[in-house]
Amino acid sequence: MKSRSVLPENYALLLSIDLQKNKKLMFIINALAVVIAFVMALPMHFFVPISSLFSMEQGFGPYLVRFGVLAVGFIAYIVLHEAVHGVAMRMCGTKKISFGLKGPYAFAGSNDYYYKKPYIFIALAPVVFWGAVLLVINCFVSAEWFWVVYLIQIGNISGAAGDFYVSARFSKLPADILVRDSGVAMEVFSPSNEKDGA
Repeated sequence: MKSRSVLPENYALLLSIDLQKNKKLMFIINALAVVIAFVMALPMHFFVPISSLFSMEQGFGPYLVRFGVLAVGFIAYIVLHEAVHGVAMRMCGTKKISFGLKGPYAFAGSNDYYYKKPYIFIALAPVVFWGAVLLVINCFVSAEWFWVVYLIQIGNISGAAGDFYVSARFSKLPADILVRDSGVAMEVFSPSNEKDGA
């Protein structure tokens, strides 16, 4: 289903989520991100020791290059992550998309309204797309470069904790809800006037 630029008259606000104003929720999502990062990093260390990232067998120059690529890679990933959100929004019919930073969060937002399935598609598109790309790259790099790519992958998965949260929560709501996502704040509308309670 395509996005809607106007909310139907029979729809009313069901719930809202603001990751900046709701400190408790922000803590939960950040804690989830840390847990995901730990669960991904610890087992992998036993297959490819993280010490390989710090190897200087090839000299100090390649060592610096790896960390330079890691730093640039993280910055590029943040931009590309939001770009994929934007592409997914375009695929759902959105014409005007805003990008920016709010506090610790980068965002892609819109004033359009999305039904549940398209919204979940938009939310999860970056983590799925870049997860697959980074997995393929990880399969072909040497041990010294493995953790450069894998740390970005960890950032990809753990950084999507907020996307996982809203996708799981909204998946339990009726199919006819409409979601407006301005960036870090989401409003959910429904034909029903019943409140979600959170």
